[in-house]
Amino acid sequence: MVRLAIGELKAMKERGEKIPMLTAYDYPTAKLVEAAGVPIILVGDSLGMVVLGYDSTLPVTIEDMIRHGQAVVRGAERAIVVVDMPFLSYQVSIEEALRNAGRILKETGATAVKLEGGQSVAPTVQRLVEAGMPVMGHLGLTPQSVNQLGGYRVQAKTPAAVVKLINAAAALERAGAFAIVLETVPANVARLVTEKVGVPTIGIGAGPYCDGQVQVLHDFLGLFPDFLPRHARRFAELAGPVTDAVQRYIAEVQAGEFPSAQESFGLEKARRMAAGSAGAPVSDGTTEEARPFGGAGTLESPRPAP
Repeated sequence: MVRLAIGELKAMKERGEKIPMLTAYDYPTAKLVEAAGVPIILVGDSLGMVVLGYDSTLPVTIEDMIRHGQAVVRGAERAIVVVDMPFLSYQVSIEEALRNAGRILKETGATAVKLEGGQSVAPTVQRLVEAGMPVMGHLGLTPQSVNQLGGYRVQAKTPAAVVKLINAAAALERAGAFAIVLETVPANVARLVTEKVGVPTIGIGAGPYCDGQVQVLHDFLGLFPDFLPRHARRFAELAGPVTDAVQRYIAEVQAGEFPSAQESFGLEKARRMAAGSAGAPVSDGTTEEARPFGGAGTLESPRPAP
């Protein structure tokens, strides 16, 4: 299956067609997200918080991003896959950014990388693009700078900050970024930026006027019932059903109800033998149910234990 080209996103902007983007961090969720029709998947460094349990994105390594990026690319055959460049993988020097971005794309098979920052990173974006690496920008609330920003707060709230944001977006576009994420900025400001640049803007906490929207899958699915960011909406409440399923599993294991004959191999024969038929000679012509795995004509091998 042919993967979508990044140019399709600009075509969607020109047609006035909104761009839905979601995060994914592993093979099964990537398959589900793509099957639902999402055209672009972000392997975000948000995995540090929602998958690895860190309190910020800062501890995430390039190895983390590569490992999860590989899984998502294997699961999504058609969608554009963008992988975040983690903290300090592109800030030290343009040369180091070039090596790290190349490594991410080469080892994952992803379409593009994403990095945070405006005019200060524009030369890096330009160099990556010149080397043939598609780059998505990220402005507004940039989580890798959360300590400098003083927390997860709305950005571009003053006239000077709005001008700075617009100039940063223009700099990223001139550098060759194919799209720009706008995070946690006022809706009217995001609208100004979207109108000023020719590349698509993807909002998260930036109102309805961006060319597209991105959400963190775990927020989207309600996997963290005790926390919901202001910008997020729960399109499902999965924490409860998952917990209920685990509790049912525990109860059925403890009651001896799982596994039953349906989930077992050779269980009925074992029961007959235990009931007294063990004294009779056992025929060599074992049934499919009792035959060991690996022989000719056997049942499909069971999933290995984790």
